Amino acid sequence: MSFNLSRSFFKALKKIELKAALARGKGYGASSIQQEVKLTQRFLRCDPKLAVDVGGNIGEYTAELRRKNPCMEIHIFEPSQVNISKLRARFTDDALIHLVPTAVSENSGQAILFSDQLGSGLGSLSKRKLDHFSIEFNQKEAVKTIRFEEYWKSHLQSRIIDLVKIDVEGHELSVLNGFGEAIKVTRVIQFEFGGCNIDTRTFFQDFWYFFKHYEFDLYRITPFGTESIRRYDESEEAFRVTNYIAVNRCLTQCH
Repeated sequence: MSFNLSRSFFKALKKIELKAALARGKGYGASSIQQEVKLTQRFLRCDPKLAVDVGGNIGEYTAELRRKNPCMEIHIFEPSQVNISKLRARFTDDALIHLVPTAVSENSGQAILFSDQLGSGLGSLSKRKLDHFSIEFNQKEAVKTIRFEEYWKSHLQSRIIDLVKIDVEGHELSVLNGFGEAIKVTRVIQFEFGGCNIDTRTFFQDFWYFFKHYEFDLYRITPFGTESIRRYDESEEAFRVTNYIAVNRCLTQCH
C-alpha cells in the first residue's frame, strides 16, 4: 500500500469511527436540547413539578422545559453577569422560574469563571487549554459558588426534585458531590461529559461509581433514543460532547 493510499485509508476509517460513535451518542450532545428534554422526561412516570437547571447559560434548556411543562417550577443557576442579564430579560414574566446568580460547586464560596469571551457557553471554573482550537481563555470573572445541598435545604425545603440538568463545562462531578443528601431525593439527572473533563481530569469512571453508589441507572442520549450502560468499560471515556441520564431506581414513580 502506497503512502498516499494508506493515508486515505486511515482517513476513511476515522470517518467511519466518528459516524459510528455519533450514532451511539458520543459527540451528539452539542445541539440536542429538544432530544435531551424529551428523553429525560420519559423516565418520569408522572408530570414533573420541580426542576433544577445547573449551568443555565442563556436559558435554552429551561425554555424547552417550560415549553413542555407549563406549570413546572424551575430553579436556574448561572454565574456569568452577561447571561444573568439575558436570563432576567427572557424569563421576567414567568413567576415559576427562579434565577440564582451563582455557580454550583462542591463548596460555597468564591471562584473565578474563565472563558474565551464574557457570556460564552464555554465558560468554566477551570482555565481550559484550547490552543489546539485557537481559543484563548483570557477572560476572568469573579463569581460566587454555592453547595447545592445548602440551597436545597434553605430554598427548596428538602423537597423531592423531579429533574436536574447539569452542564458546567467539566465541573459536573463537583456539582454532584455538592448535592449531599439531596441526591437521594432526585428522580432524574441529565449531565454532560466531554472535552472539558480532560481539563478537570475527571473521567466517566468517576460518574459511573458515583451513580452506582447511589443506586442510579445510567443511559446515554443518542439520536435514536437512549442506550443503557449496564457496566463500566474504558471505551466510555470518549471526550466528545455527550449527554447522559442517571435515573434513581427508587424515585421515578410519583407519590
